[in-house]
Amino acid sequence: MKFRSIFKGDIYVWAIVFTLSVIGVLAVYSATGTLAFAKQSGNTEFYLLRHLGFLVVGLFLMYLIHNIPVKYYARPSQFLLWVSFLLLLATLVVGYRINNAARVIPILGFTFQPSDMAKVFLVMFMAKYLSKRQDSVHKSSVMWWLVGIIIIIIAPIIPENLSTALVILTTSTMIMLLGRIKFKYIFSLVGAGVILAGLFYLFLMNLDMSKYPNSRLPTWKKRIETFMGKSDDDNNYQQNQAKLAVASGGFWGKGPGNSTQRNFLPHPYSDFIFAIIVEEYGMLGALILIAAFITLIIRALKMAIDSQRSFAALAVLGLAVSISFQAFIHMGVSVGKLPVTGLTLPLVSMGGTSILFNSIAFGIILGISRHIQEEKLIKSTSGPGASINEDKESEEDSEID
Repeated sequence: MKFRSIFKGDIYVWAIVFTLSVIGVLAVYSATGTLAFAKQSGNTEFYLLRHLGFLVVGLFLMYLIHNIPVKYYARPSQFLLWVSFLLLLATLVVGYRINNAARVIPILGFTFQPSDMAKVFLVMFMAKYLSKRQDSVHKSSVMWWLVGIIIIIIAPIIPENLSTALVILTTSTMIMLLGRIKFKYIFSLVGAGVILAGLFYLFLMNLDMSKYPNSRLPTWKKRIETFMGKSDDDNNYQQNQAKLAVASGGFWGKGPGNSTQRNFLPHPYSDFIFAIIVEEYGMLGALILIAAFITLIIRALKMAIDSQRSFAALAVLGLAVSISFQAFIHMGVSVGKLPVTGLTLPLVSMGGTSILFNSIAFGIILGISRHIQEEKLIKSTSGPGASINEDKESEEDSEID
């Protein structure tokens, strides 16, 4: 009872957060051994403590946010979305370039990835925009205005981090569908996207890459060719090593810290951490992770159904879909079912910005679930009128100017 009075909101989501955090700590400690010897003179605790530090800060933010009333979520999200856009533009100019991609910007001695910030607050912005326009959502202008905002946000991301841009675009399309945008409008949008993707594929496959050595185009082309089996095994090194890790795990795995492929697999602590988890914890570990993200979507659906506010329903579903969709893409890459993307596993992979903003997303989900529980309690003790009045007041307080 005391636990429930401190950690409010959906108990299943708290269990998911705890499970992902514990698995992440164990996997990061195991997967960073080679990196520690290469970068930190064999100090194997360095990256563990670094990961724990970000995780503690993230969990603290999560706890704070889940105690904030839902009516205060919308307006700061609009402001922070445009802050993230400005940071994305700054990253193109002064960001650190790694493998011909500028994805992070130095801030106060740390590297900050603005795309992680944009993912969270674009969902919140869209949820509020659609919730305010439920009476006019049947108009095509509502969708195309949102599409314009989405394009503005992902435009600085596409040339440096195409996989993240595609995750944002897919999640945004799902939110529009859930927000009751007419299916025929969404179908036309998806159709246009498929046509553009096809044209880009033809352009990319026939491009002379020697003219663009400092861009991401050669990397995209090589990953597509590798996935389609059009290149030799040397270009498929990452996924071959990941497949070896997955295949050698069996059902029970080799045990914590007993991975061998962590010494050969590039970025085993981030881009391919799922492969290391399967190697050490087997199919059982994989099923636990898959179940965690599926449960997150199921609980978000229940919250959306129980919520009396369209903003809360869209926000919780959008955030849960965004987190889970990224997780399943990461898993698909690790088992060779999708091209290499560089996407991390939320709350599991090592990374500062990713942990912090996924924690913020979980905090909002928990805050919405707490609000729904309190709404039910008010309704059961004071009658339906109090709940409805409180809901109207919350909607008025959270209006975006």
